[in-house]
Amino acid sequence: MKRHCLALDLKNDEALIASYEKYHRNVWPAVLDSLNNSGIEHMEIYRISNRLFMIIEVEDSFSFEKKGQMDADNTKVQEWEVLMWKYQQALPIAKPGEKWLPMEKIFEFPVQ
Repeated sequence: MKRHCLALDLKNDEALIASYEKYHRNVWPAVLDSLNNSGIEHMEIYRISNRLFMIIEVEDSFSFEKKGQMDADNTKVQEWEVLMWKYQQALPIAKPGEKWLPMEKIFEFPVQ
């Protein structure tokens, strides 16, 4: 199993953040199915202020390219993504069209 850590910002508005969190307490079944079918075995999202941090643990066969294509072909996932973009904003370093950006691990304990 492999772990990926990603970051994204929310729009800095308390009402929007509360609404975003409410959606994530009741994620649509089609979105959950898509996560499961893509090879994601575990996912957690954390928030501080308007910054989000996501940890995903994936099967060895997982790829972001495959997940992206599966999402592009799924109308319910696309509907969810459009809805979520109302609350999200790209990190300042993101290129056009980028959302969740991968983070680089810089420390681990115990040291491997």
